Amino acid sequence: MERDEIFAKVRGYISTLFEVPADSITLDSDLQKDLDLDSIDAVDLIVKVQEFTGQKIKPDEFKTVRTVRDVVDRIYDLTNVKTS
Repeated sequence: MERDEIFAKVRGYISTLFEVPADSITLDSDLQKDLDLDSIDAVDLIVKVQEFTGQKIKPDEFKTVRTVRDVVDRIYDLTNVKTS
């Protein structure tokens, strides 16, 4: 899955779950400062991401997430794991 597809999904989740206008959500939006999401909201977002990816996500994997781009990158990494 490509990053633009992931971004569209994440933007839809944020817009629906937290009633944030979709057009105000960009890759550079700060989850806390720009979108007013708190730690409880982050947990809700992680649950949606787990449903989307079909993978269990460890909380440590999202500790450094600050922007929508960070979320997209983490999902991209989870869904595009290369096996050797």
